[in-house]
Amino acid sequence: MKIRWYGQSAFLLDAEHRVAIDPFADMSELAASRGLVFDYPPIEHLEADLLLVTHEHGDHNGVEVVEAPTVIRSTAGTLESPIGDVVAIASEHDDVAGTQRGPNTIFRFELGGLGVCHFGDFGQGKLRRSQQEAIGEIDVLFLPVGSGPTVGGEPAAAIVRALRPRLVVPMHYRTEAVNFLDPPDEFLDALGAPVERLAESTFDAGPLLGTRERPAVALPAPPRPS
Repeated sequence: MKIRWYGQSAFLLDAEHRVAIDPFADMSELAASRGLVFDYPPIEHLEADLLLVTHEHGDHNGVEVVEAPTVIRSTAGTLESPIGDVVAIASEHDDVAGTQRGPNTIFRFELGGLGVCHFGDFGQGKLRRSQQEAIGEIDVLFLPVGSGPTVGGEPAAAIVRALRPRLVVPMHYRTEAVNFLDPPDEFLDALGAPVERLAESTFDAGPLLGTRERPAVALPAPPRPS
């Protein structure tokens, strides 16, 4: 399975099908209006078999930039899709039952022979047992680690220890392109797992897989303007 990181929480997963998750368009105007920096290159003209949107914030719901016949957007349930069933698990974007930042969806699905889970902007203080049971066994975990509006540090590391994936791909953290999140260092220190710092923003998941007892962490290079 090939993975391309577009920045923030946006990914394209490419195996026997192409799955796009949490895309964004041009964020410059929205970021400037809030006094923020968001300099990831806008995503344009992306084609996928399935588009997943975890929640309705502008840096996650740019559906107009992706051409996909099937869209699963900000919902919960077990849903049919071109890649088989997608389990959409209800969660919150904050630790006060969603009353500050609203709902968030955790997506769990199979692709390329791997169990994949994308946590969107998960902001709960910890993972509930019912959520963990709904996720089940996974191989690749996309997890926000930048604190602030999501988990980070030790709470994020605790999620990894609970789910026991083979590969963790941190997301939604501070880079040179964004100024309103924390860097991944606190999370990496808390987890203590081997880290592969990649030279590109596109990579193959297979060679990076660790074990459930000792997962690997992949930090792809932030995308840059072409």
